[in-house]
Amino acid sequence: MRPTTEPQRLRVTFVKGEEVKYISHLDLMRLWERALRRAEVPLLHSQGYNPRPKISFPAPLAVGITGHREILDVMLERPLAPLDFATAVNRQLPVGVTLVEVEEVYATLPALQTQVQGAEYLATVAVSEDTHQLEERITSLLGSDQLPRQRRGREYDLRPLLEKVWLETQEVGHYVLGMRLRAGEQGTGRPDEVLDEMGLANQVKSIVRTRLYFSPAGEE
Repeated sequence: MRPTTEPQRLRVTFVKGEEVKYISHLDLMRLWERALRRAEVPLLHSQGYNPRPKISFPAPLAVGITGHREILDVMLERPLAPLDFATAVNRQLPVGVTLVEVEEVYATLPALQTQVQGAEYLATVAVSEDTHQLEERITSLLGSDQLPRQRRGREYDLRPLLEKVWLETQEVGHYVLGMRLRAGEQGTGRPDEVLDEMGLANQVKSIVRTRLYFSPAGEE
């Protein structure tokens, strides 16, 4: 039986909804830190002059994008039943942030930030063209050898970060596009930049990150 003083690592899956889609990643981290403190869960803190709770996110979510299955890991000083954790924390979360799942994972697993490999998104765009024209945009994008871009004054190639783009659904007045983008040491693909390359930046109605995926050690 595990000693009661052994730290515990909980993996939290949550929704970042419309009500909070315009807050920054830093504000989201602060939101979670406040909620966890108010829930009085036994947070494990870092050492040093400015101890911080050990909370980690695998990949920031850009402002204006919602998330269906966002993830964070929380380290606790001592074991706590996932259901008890969820019950206590859920009372402290604001409208727009909803717990989906809490599970225990091995405390010795590598940090999520080092294991994330990419993400999938759904983007709703308002376009009047027919399906054939939109599929031509996708074919042209994926057929490009390079997609040179600039981000924060630095040049990079978007093409290696673009794994897959597809037409998810068609409805009256708009389409839903799916995309799978890579993330890691080589860079992180952003859905808004993909849509810009397709000439659809001004027609975007919404973007949602539907899932993150990880290397096997990250326990997707």
